[in-house]
Amino acid sequence: MVATILVVEDEKKVAALIKKGLGEDGYEADIANDGEKGADLARSGTYDLLIVDILMPKKDGLTLLRELRSNGLVTPVLMLTAKGSVEDKVKGLDAGADDYLVKPFAIDELLARVRSLLRRGQSEKNPQLIVADLILDLMKRKVTRRGTVIELTTKEFTLLEYFMRNKNKVLSRTLISEHIWNYNFDTGTNIIDVYINHLRNKVDGGQQKKLIHTVRGIGYIMKDG
Repeated sequence: MVATILVVEDEKKVAALIKKGLGEDGYEADIANDGEKGADLARSGTYDLLIVDILMPKKDGLTLLRELRSNGLVTPVLMLTAKGSVEDKVKGLDAGADDYLVKPFAIDELLARVRSLLRRGQSEKNPQLIVADLILDLMKRKVTRRGTVIELTTKEFTLLEYFMRNKNKVLSRTLISEHIWNYNFDTGTNIIDVYINHLRNKVDGGQQKKLIHTVRGIGYIMKDG
């Protein structure tokens, strides 16, 4: 079955380039040249992936994405932007983006990100991941511990899913950045540690049994015993 992708991009030359590249890679693509049209098309629920620019007329990409996520849309989203600072990346990821690509970009890199996100978004055979008393429901996008619901951002949910799929394995910061963000952060930034600390506070805060542990000098591990 051919994946269908929505490209929300107001620069017509860029949108045409992306659509051409997607077509050559075997995908079908629709284009929306402003945020309002993009939101309307995305709500149809017929797309396997969204590629969304941030700076757009009528409705910017961050606003569009927050609205879609608040309405329950779980379709993977690749965010495009000319802004490449860590702060801008964090804003995009916290708004609900699954990945982030800075303009100008190579079409081969965009296609690699698309393939990765589509693999990640495939249907799950097992709708739940369980570690000790922590339950992550993939279908409902819901996390509970001892029956209490834990509210997570989209990126925190993805990070927790990665930990739970790799329980009892030590995950280096490099592995985490490659699998969650699809690229390595500069060695001078602590963005991964910041995200994991936020997640740890939500998952382990107030709990007698801690699940997320630091492996000094290497990375992190989720242990159920």
